Amino acid sequence: METHLNQETSSIDAELQSKLLHDDHHVQKGGLRTMPFIIVNEAFESIASHGLTMNMIFYLMEVYHMEAATGTSVLYVWSALSNGLSIFGGLISDSYLGRFRVIAIGSLFSLVGVTLLWLTSIVPQLTPSSCQEPGRGCSPPTRAQFGFLYASFGIMSIGSACIRPCSIAFGADQLKHHKNQRLIDSYFNWYYASATISTAIASTVVVYIQDRFGWRVGFAVPVLAMFCSVLMFLLGSPLYVKVKVDKSPFSGLIQVLIVAFRNRKIRLHPDDCYNYSNDMDQVELTDGLRFLNKACVVRDVDIGSSGSNPCGIPTVENVKSLKSLIRIVPIWSSGILVFVNLLQKFPTLEAEKMNRRITSSFEIPAASFNLFMLLTITIWIPFYDRVMVPFLAKFTHEPRGLNLKTRMGVGMILSIITMVVSAIVETIRRDLANSNTRVVMSAMWLVPQFVLLGLTEAFNGIGQLEFYYSELPNSMSSLAMVMFKESMAVASLVASLLTNIVDSVTGQGGGISWLSSDIDEGHVDYYYWLLSFLTLLNFVYYLICCHL
Repeated sequence: METHLNQETSSIDAELQSKLLHDDHHVQKGGLRTMPFIIVNEAFESIASHGLTMNMIFYLMEVYHMEAATGTSVLYVWSALSNGLSIFGGLISDSYLGRFRVIAIGSLFSLVGVTLLWLTSIVPQLTPSSCQEPGRGCSPPTRAQFGFLYASFGIMSIGSACIRPCSIAFGADQLKHHKNQRLIDSYFNWYYASATISTAIASTVVVYIQDRFGWRVGFAVPVLAMFCSVLMFLLGSPLYVKVKVDKSPFSGLIQVLIVAFRNRKIRLHPDDCYNYSNDMDQVELTDGLRFLNKACVVRDVDIGSSGSNPCGIPTVENVKSLKSLIRIVPIWSSGILVFVNLLQKFPTLEAEKMNRRITSSFEIPAASFNLFMLLTITIWIPFYDRVMVPFLAKFTHEPRGLNLKTRMGVGMILSIITMVVSAIVETIRRDLANSNTRVVMSAMWLVPQFVLLGLTEAFNGIGQLEFYYSELPNSMSSLAMVMFKESMAVASLVASLLTNIVDSVTGQGGGISWLSSDIDEGHVDYYYWLLSFLTLLNFVYYLICCHL
């Protein structure tokens, strides 16, 4: 999902692209010749990670004998780690090690992680005995076997958290000394194109190999892809511009909180002086969240002998930045449930039970139906940008066609519709599966809900990203992607919690859980109806947030 949303950020990163046209140092390094190494690194890492996650629910159920709800919960936590740790990857990169070292370390971690996971398909001692082995029972995994599996997931999460927040910015570093806007635009276009293509390859070719040739061969492909990723990135090392670390944007925000708390007992007066970062920055502080203004107030005791530049006092810009961040938190929180719907794993289990044959000799892998979501986003984004925006702008007088809050709201409505359609389709599929007829429902009935998921992501997900960029000051533009990643991380945890609660509550008293591994016996449709209702309540909450 992250890869899909990266397509739209080329229009959002205009400020970043314009900044790349300054500075005259290190002209002998960087440039277009470094792009293949960086783009291939990201593309192969994406193939490796997405190639594993697409089919992983079946691996956990078949090899580790997990229930559907348990396996889904594990995947949600894995996703939460990969996205949640991105904030630390960006922080370490900006403040301590630099982008090159962080990406190199992350690539090595990812290679180790996928290799460990591949070993679970090769070494019998790392997995429980098969339920189909004659003369042997279906034994559960041991703690050591679980530990090895979870260690591979954790190591891969660290790798992803180091690569993804740094890769595109590292590529931009290579071009900022070359005053050629066309070159910069070309890089962004190729970067997003490679991200899209790599996701498509992962959801089709890699998934097909896993289905056709088994886990040993199927997991070897991501290992090979990750090895190529590491090799290509390190081969380009002598050519890279390696920018020195700078002050992290987080440090100024944390300083505001600390100083505001320390000054909590002081009273603000109309004639107070404030610490401006420079003479040109004379924007008045707002009364909203007024207690934070205490962080940048300057009293006589704070002024040094020079009478200026008081030490240890945040600037007005820092305070305004933190206020902007706090103000968008309600909108940010309203997008979490939308991501919960986008992250659902049960449509893949449904596809496994349906007729996926295209010809007598070929059937679509169950995990490949996510491709319809990718195709929807790929087609819709340029259509919306080139056709819908000019058309809507005539009526709304909004340069974006729809203002960002409206766009996100449309995405939420589409999310509700998606869950309703999913519930109806699953009800029909389940009733047909439990009837006496031998007719198997075609998996193509799942396509509408994947198309709707793609539109949901295009409206709400990408709309969120644009909203963060538009509301945050220029000095905090890098935090927009961080907030987006953290939203996905929280959504994964919420999805895991919700799955566990529904499974335990509906399975009480020996009853069949809604999220039973045999979805013909369970009621995934009821779960979809629950998500529809929760998303409707979330939409009401969103409307309230828009008026705060």
